[in-house]
Amino acid sequence: MTVYFIGAGPGDPELITVKAQRLINQCPVILYAGSLVPREIFADVEKKAEAIIDTASISLHEIIEHIEKAHQQGKDVARVHSGDPSLYGAIGEQIRRLETLGIDFEIIPGVTATSASAAWLGKELTLSGVSQTIILTRYEGKTPFPEHERLPALAASGATLAIHLGVTRIHKIVEELIPFYGEDCPVAVCYRTSWPDQDKVTGTLKDIVAKVREKKFTRTSLILVGPVLGTDEFRDSYLYDADQAHVYRPKVKPGKIRDVNSPQAHPALKR
Repeated sequence: MTVYFIGAGPGDPELITVKAQRLINQCPVILYAGSLVPREIFADVEKKAEAIIDTASISLHEIIEHIEKAHQQGKDVARVHSGDPSLYGAIGEQIRRLETLGIDFEIIPGVTATSASAAWLGKELTLSGVSQTIILTRYEGKTPFPEHERLPALAASGATLAIHLGVTRIHKIVEELIPFYGEDCPVAVCYRTSWPDQDKVTGTLKDIVAKVREKKFTRTSLILVGPVLGTDEFRDSYLYDADQAHVYRPKVKPGKIRDVNSPQAHPALKR
């Protein structure tokens, strides 16, 4: 018997991995994170699964009780979380209890809200000469926060920020970021990315608070901050630069024409 911690992705039921969907379809017991997970992903098992349980209203102790019962019966469990379960999925405390009980588990990664939001915005978050670092964090609230990870400390790096669970405190976030990024730094706030009711707003640190309040975003929003969101001034990647040789594209002598179908053009495919 195995408990599969499955990432369902950001909301669009098609943004789930093939492996994740296969495991959901084969597990007789499914525990899922309520409204954060699209019910459509259970379409093929609605009638054949022995139990599909919404865990939004139950405690950790009750969740473990359901898993223990399935374990005693030798039944695999699909524990379905939104996004990627290893990021703000609260699976750590579940894993700790499973290890104590001697119950096997496996984590199946999912598409993150950051990846889905960047795609929706039509942006690459790692542009040459602009940003090569993305910091995924959350704004401090009830969850204990390490002092060295508070927002000003992270902002000092100048990296692109993806801030979860902070839209209700966006005015405080802006106040803490302006000294490091400046008022003109681009910002995007994406609400329920990839869901049917998704919405977004873009602006700068100077005007984003007013724009977010006009939209009335109060939950389920990702805040992206950084110059990478608003510039066309970046270098082309070396990856496709004809003057930059690498293992898959050896440098060609002047006057020669590269045969892209030759084994020499693809040394990794040589037998």
